[in-house]
Amino acid sequence: MPRSVRASNRGPAAAASNRRAILAAARELLAEQGYRVPLNAIAKRAGVGQGVLYRHFPSRLDLAYAVFEDNFRELESLAATSAEDQFGEIWRRLIGLTLDSTAFIEMVVVARHEIPDDLGNLRLEELLTEPLAAAQAAGLANPNWTTADVVLILTMVYGAASSASDRDQAASHARRALELLGADSGPTGQDGALFHEPLRD
Repeated sequence: MPRSVRASNRGPAAAASNRRAILAAARELLAEQGYRVPLNAIAKRAGVGQGVLYRHFPSRLDLAYAVFEDNFRELESLAATSAEDQFGEIWRRLIGLTLDSTAFIEMVVVARHEIPDDLGNLRLEELLTEPLAAAQAAGLANPNWTTADVVLILTMVYGAASSASDRDQAASHARRALELLGADSGPTGQDGALFHEPLRD
């Protein structure tokens, strides 16, 4: 159930917690209502004044960039591990983050004329380079795929999810898109699959 907290300015000492609360509220509300949700609704959900929100995030795009940065940090943390199926774990989390961040991605796409063309694709490709190569060497990833291919598939997943009416339908659309692309499961390197079982319930 959505929480409603009385807005208050908790002072400079609470800046970090205010920021976290605003981002959490933005993630919740954009998932519920789409990227056009009023900023004052985000401030109310976060329990801060609108002035506090604007000090941290002067625009909607600043909110989106902050969410993307948090996502990248999580992915980079996964990429720094030595898990046996490291690339598989990164891929599954990438799909989850794409679904969770669909409204933020849409916000940036709508404003694409105002921002640089590269929306983090180069950073993502760099992050994927070593895990993908390791997975290919271990026979866990199709040797024909490049990091640019992975980014392209994510773009297609976003496109499928963005047409959905809710989170469940978005997940269903994403799963079906991966199946059609041959990037969901199957004998790696034999049927076009990216690697074994990248999207699990």
